[in-house]
Amino acid sequence: MSFTLHTRTADIGTYRHLRREAGLSPKTTEAAAIGLPNSLFAVQVFDGEIVVGMGRVIGDGGLFFQVVDIAVLPAYQGQGLGKQIMAAISDWLRANVPESGFVSLLADGEAQHLYAHYGFVPTAPASIGMRYQPEVN
Repeated sequence: MSFTLHTRTADIGTYRHLRREAGLSPKTTEAAAIGLPNSLFAVQVFDGEIVVGMGRVIGDGGLFFQVVDIAVLPAYQGQGLGKQIMAAISDWLRANVPESGFVSLLADGEAQHLYAHYGFVPTAPASIGMRYQPEVN
């Protein structure tokens, strides 16, 4: 198989499909419509005309950056596509993050081993990742 990388944001349908199929939490069409255009950087992996993987960088463009949405369709996992996505993101980060910029990501399960190859290290015990979860009435 011959894969190509394109530095552009996935459309809403593709984005939602890739997240769902890769086992990431679902996102609504409305949320994706707001969030995707605000990406700082995005990459997609194509097998011919089919998008089989993606990744994005979000943030304020100066102080804080977060790597998100690293997803590869299950049938394509184990072929180095996650590495290609992370290499493109890493290149972009090196070229665009100011010296004092802070880059973070949340690693699910064994993905931490992939991210370690690109300079990411655990922050615990100095800090831990947390998320906001509003109370449901």
